[in-house]
Amino acid sequence: MSEPVDRKLLEMLVCPVTRGVLVYDREANELISRNAGLAFPINQGVPVMLVDAARELDE
Repeated sequence: MSEPVDRKLLEMLVCPVTRGVLVYDREANELISRNAGLAFPINQGVPVMLVDAARELDE
């Protein structure tokens, strides 16, 4: 089971590419940037906001 992400941290984070809103996908344990088409992983409760670590969304 993955560690929970701090809610206040989630409210402060933005997409590093577009500076847009991120959506928390609890099931996949990722932060989704629809505008950039990227999903950023969360490892041990810490969002990894590196473009190289993100996966491209299937549209």
